[in-house]
Amino acid sequence: MRITENIRQGLEAVKTNLLRTVITCLIIAIGIAALVGILTSIDAMNSAITKTFSRMGSQSFNIRNNQGFQRHGAPGSSVSEPISWTQASGFKKSFDFPSEVSISRNAEMAAKVRYKNKETNPNARVIGVDENYLKTASYELEQGRNFTANDVELALPLAIVGKEIATTLLGKSGLGEVVKVNGKSYRVAGILAEKGSSLGMSGGDRVVFIPVSRSRMDFNNGQENYFINVAVNQINQLDPAMDEAYLLMRRMRGLGSSKPDDFSLTKSDALANDAIDNLKMVSLVGTIIAIITLIGAAVSLMNIMLVSVTERTREIGVRKALGASSSVIRNQFLTEAVVICQLGGLGGIVFGILLGNLVGFGLGTGFIIPWKWMLMSVGVCMVVGLVAGIYPATRASKLNPIDALRFE
Repeated sequence: MRITENIRQGLEAVKTNLLRTVITCLIIAIGIAALVGILTSIDAMNSAITKTFSRMGSQSFNIRNNQGFQRHGAPGSSVSEPISWTQASGFKKSFDFPSEVSISRNAEMAAKVRYKNKETNPNARVIGVDENYLKTASYELEQGRNFTANDVELALPLAIVGKEIATTLLGKSGLGEVVKVNGKSYRVAGILAEKGSSLGMSGGDRVVFIPVSRSRMDFNNGQENYFINVAVNQINQLDPAMDEAYLLMRRMRGLGSSKPDDFSLTKSDALANDAIDNLKMVSLVGTIIAIITLIGAAVSLMNIMLVSVTERTREIGVRKALGASSSVIRNQFLTEAVVICQLGGLGGIVFGILLGNLVGFGLGTGFIIPWKWMLMSVGVCMVVGLVAGIYPATRASKLNPIDALRFE
């Protein structure tokens, strides 16, 4: 009952000093909104990054020529020799770990795709792939079929097109139609499901896949460089598979025991983990800003409570004369400080959730309710209220009732 009475009196005090209380609540709300908003935004970004890179296959890794990073050792200083067709195809035949292995190459990075009298901008990627590439790169077909091993072996002029290209050129049904890519004709065998544009990465819908053997014929740019993707059956097999692939690739590249690596093995989730790690610094800076704001709110609240003690000196004297103990007076003022903080914190939580989810909607992650940050904010408001109110409450509890009654 005493706690309930203290809360009621705290709310009465809020009404009595409405303007000063509203200003303090706003300061607290800004601090909590900054804290909840930034941390909710970080959660949204983490979700978007995870979603984006999970489409690339969380149980896969790729092998490429060394482009500045080595799996074992320090960062490389130059780009190494490309991975040749002989090395890539030899790896695929020899790698006997339970997995799917695919070979691909970038045939053209800025191609025009034409169908009848319509054509795309020169921003389509043409990639030569084999029959396993869709699985290892986590692409899905919406219509049609994948390439077969026979299609790749015979270098047939077939194409699988991305969703954006299909929508722009072919309309609802484009299977079996012939498209021209930089003037070369291909029959559409399949249309990819939408890859998505999380974090602005929309290039996965502007692609044309052709058999890798066909790409060697139609897009022979002088120096071929092949990429190897490996998708394991179970995620706990990823590291053993990478170790075995590493040893096999050194043999394929003809590297003796004394020669350094000239290729790199990269997990598909490595970039996602790096991006999430970089967000930790943003989270730290945002938290520091919110803490500074809350410190300002605590100082403001302490000032209001001290003024309140001065203005209510006679009231305190009356209550003490009627038998209220020092602990009752102290608890009353502490409760008022906590009530003010919680009112400001409630507004800050609502505003912070809205701000954070604006970022979430922009990234396509949907609505996020940050229960952890909400509970933490309630606790922070409690601590701020207690810290800001303890000195004024102690001062009020030590007033002499006779001196307080004489106060004008």
